[in-house]
Amino acid sequence: MFSYRHAFHAGNHADVLKHTVLIATLDHMLEKDAALTVVDTHAGAGLYRLDGDYADTSGEASQGVLRLLAPPPPAAPPKKGAPPKAEVPLAGAIARYLEVISDFNPKGGAKVYPGSPFVTQHLLRDHDRLKLYELHPTDGRTLAANIAQLDAGRQIAVLNEDGFGSATKFLPPPSRRALVLCDPSYEIKSDYARVLDFVDGALKRFATGTYAVWYPIIPRPEAHDLPRRLKTMATKAGKSWLHATLTVKSSKITTTPTGETRRPGLPASGMFLINPPYTLKAQMAAALPQLAERLGQDRNATFSLDAGG
Repeated sequence: MFSYRHAFHAGNHADVLKHTVLIATLDHMLEKDAALTVVDTHAGAGLYRLDGDYADTSGEASQGVLRLLAPPPPAAPPKKGAPPKAEVPLAGAIARYLEVISDFNPKGGAKVYPGSPFVTQHLLRDHDRLKLYELHPTDGRTLAANIAQLDAGRQIAVLNEDGFGSATKFLPPPSRRALVLCDPSYEIKSDYARVLDFVDGALKRFATGTYAVWYPIIPRPEAHDLPRRLKTMATKAGKSWLHATLTVKSSKITTTPTGETRRPGLPASGMFLINPPYTLKAQMAAALPQLAERLGQDRNATFSLDAGG
């Protein structure tokens, strides 16, 4: 149950998608003066070193945030007589994501990568609140130690509990404004069903909250069923929704000439939001094509964006 450690995956393409959506969502919700409560059901360690042992072992950040930070490859020279192509500016949501990453790396680059807890805390105001759940004993202790360095007082609560089991106790908050981020590891199959049960219960308790669910897109029926069931849930509740996915490579398992089996790792991921900001669809419509182009690892790189309600 506790084999998953996000430190191996910090800054990968899935984090780029998740945090780009998270920042765009928070920026909009924080435009209102009323206090915002953010609940993170699976917070992880909160802060990661991309030059540390875990990240070095996987190297996933090199195919994620570090690719975005690197200069884009030079464009092919135009055909004879054709006008040069104008440089396309970086989509606003991506530029904003990179701005937040740079705030944690004042000397440039990305040696430090902020997980969702630190991304969120960085944007919150003094009167907002952040509730962080992490059940993994080691990551829970690391998260508590990392948060303690912020001297944030009562603004942040770190709970070494099952977020699926008790996070709804903070709903609805006194201000009646909340964002709930649910991104378990899905290392066990039952996580998919628990996400659905959690969101269903949370919606019944606080129907006007904003709910953001990250999930991996892998060859498993539960992974493909999850967004469909979330869409049905939102539609039945009469709530708006948004579904964004990013694919960076093929999911096929290949065999080398020597007979070695190669698994592709995580090829794609998605974000499903219920009650998303009305501005998010346009922002992701501009950002997703650029993310697929910049982070794509083979010709299967693509994206999708759908919304309703």
